[in-house]
Amino acid sequence: MSNISSNLKYLRKKKGLTQQQFADLMGIKRSLVGAYEEDRAEPKYELLKKIAESFELTIDEFINEIINDKWKPKLKSQGSNLRILSISVDQDDNENIEMVPVKASAGYLNGFADPEYIKDLPKFQLPLPALKQGTFRAFEIIGDSMLPIQPGSVIIGEYVDNWNDVKTGETYVIVSKNEGVVYKRAGNKFKENKELKLVSDNKLYDPYLVPADDILEIWKAKAYISSTLPDPTPEPTIETLTNMMSQMQKSLSQMNKN
Repeated sequence: MSNISSNLKYLRKKKGLTQQQFADLMGIKRSLVGAYEEDRAEPKYELLKKIAESFELTIDEFINEIINDKWKPKLKSQGSNLRILSISVDQDDNENIEMVPVKASAGYLNGFADPEYIKDLPKFQLPLPALKQGTFRAFEIIGDSMLPIQPGSVIIGEYVDNWNDVKTGETYVIVSKNEGVVYKRAGNKFKENKELKLVSDNKLYDPYLVPADDILEIWKAKAYISSTLPDPTPEPTIETLTNMMSQMQKSLSQMNKN
């Protein structure tokens, strides 16, 4: 159970604001503030974020901490702060794997933390041992930047709540404000207030950096589903061997720079 109602009432009064004054600041009706403080309703994600920011808190602190005169803020680390995550469960209370099709990826940027939005996504279960422990979501990918995984494949990712756990060289689904939903390989460890380097397996695409404050979610790739079966491996040619050697030299050069 969240502490939104008691925290909102305490923090509003501490700032010396009436319900009407606070409602005006948030651009909402006074009756909504009363409903939130009396625990008759809870604000939607965007408003929740706005309220937390107005008190200089994270959403996690505003929802889960008991904030009163004895409360002290914890040292903040962007990589390790807990984030709000909406999930759905089946009739046996098992977590579903929600599916985010390409057509829904734009809406996901706004609705990823909204339980009503998540509830309406397609969902399924997979009886795989690797998907038994954790929270998982499936993302349909487009483009050929991660070949040999084909466009239209579905990447099943495990939720990463601590971004400091991101490992260089492993693949992730990154949800960010400007890039949307992308499937890439991590090119560096996550560092607070720094950028995360995203690398494509298709070397025709250059690596690029995403600012930490642009990232919304990170999901570690655990499996993928594809309706495209692989072609036979062709016999190597002089050209392909030359390209392979060139790529190896390029990779070694980049490793030495890092």
